[in-house]
Amino acid sequence: MQLHELRRRKLAMVTGAPATVREPIRQAVVLVGGRGTRLGELARDVPKPLLPIDGDRVFLDYILESVARHGYFDVVLLAGHLGEQVESRYAGRTLHGSTLRVLREPEPLGTGGALTVARAVLDDAFLMMNGDALFDINLRALEAEASVDGATATLALKALDDTGRYGRVTVEDGRVVAFVEKDPTVRAPGTINGGIYVLRRSVVDLAAPLPCSIERDVFPLLVTRGEVRGRVFDDYFIDIGTPESLARGRAELPAVRVRPAVFLVRDAVLDVGRGAATRADDLALVDGAAEAVRHLNDRGYFVFLVDDRPGIARGDDMHDDSTPFTLALRACLARAGAHVDGVYAASCQRSGTGARSTIEQDDGVSGAGLLHRAFAEWPIARAGSFLVAVKPAEAAAAARVGLPGVLCGRGRLDTIVKTALGTSGGRAGAGCAAPGSTTESISDPRDVS
Repeated sequence: MQLHELRRRKLAMVTGAPATVREPIRQAVVLVGGRGTRLGELARDVPKPLLPIDGDRVFLDYILESVARHGYFDVVLLAGHLGEQVESRYAGRTLHGSTLRVLREPEPLGTGGALTVARAVLDDAFLMMNGDALFDINLRALEAEASVDGATATLALKALDDTGRYGRVTVEDGRVVAFVEKDPTVRAPGTINGGIYVLRRSVVDLAAPLPCSIERDVFPLLVTRGEVRGRVFDDYFIDIGTPESLARGRAELPAVRVRPAVFLVRDAVLDVGRGAATRADDLALVDGAAEAVRHLNDRGYFVFLVDDRPGIARGDDMHDDSTPFTLALRACLARAGAHVDGVYAASCQRSGTGARSTIEQDDGVSGAGLLHRAFAEWPIARAGSFLVAVKPAEAAAAARVGLPGVLCGRGRLDTIVKTALGTSGGRAGAGCAAPGSTTESISDPRDVS
């Protein structure tokens, strides 16, 4: 049985129901079959999403990292042109807990027709995106938008000063009412389709005759039925469809990938009033926890949950992304449009008295403390990163590895986090103070000119 199916069954056990459209989405589908005709010789021998950006890192790597860190554990790549290269690079791989698989269309079927190849493996609801564009949004926020009234398709939209290359999307009260075909001769501002969708599996039935374009054939039909929602996101966007935009991607994407992180100590997030809070049945968040994580997600920060308690390497703890507890935690946050990028938990008891926190020190597994492990595994910018602690010792441990420690006082966690970020009154106040220092205001990490 494949890993993603095991996770689905564990989630069903936790929630008491199968993972349906009402449950957090587990699956992401990425279209990687484009020819890249406008790129000419640059894409002659390689699929467009596999064009190199920074050394060995190709464009698709940036997309897959984003999908994986949002907690979509089943990633399906729909390949076409030169699909053997996609298959060779990704089939069967795992990335931050996500399993990658590749399906290949036998002939060009279009962006809608490609879904027919995956019909047998598609979930009731899934995320879908183009493999030649990166829209750096909070994917779980789009998913939350899709749950408002059960639309068949929910689109991530982007406002641009010049929509000539893309065409425009008309939205009224959150509902898409029209698509305007692209016209390169008309350089006008507007809202474009950002190439990321939350879809119901029923859209596959509309992909006929083949070949079929989901943008030109399926979405307009759904608009006539009032079944398409759209939300505008003001986040970094790039597609690599032209030599000029590919060059811009190579210049910008290495820096876009790097961002600050906020580490949340377990007891700052979880309500530990009901025992050890490591079992799915015990899961309860403190006031403002989901809102705090969502706020950080929307501002582009990595968010990691850190459990510094030693000796919890059991099958019911937070240490493994496939455990019922971690699945329940991710599901709870996803319903609020939020996600944690990873969970770092201590794995064994360090002997002796006076041993320092595993936040900073060897935890007996990887030879590095929890924060060091996170910095080794993710492109984290130290500038702007900090740890939210409950105990002074935790904040002091973070300080010893060069991170500010924000000590929680009483109050909602979202208020504490916003204060630390400088969005609700500048410098940290009484509810949020770093031991021996002042928490500086932190700007949005995704500002790219």
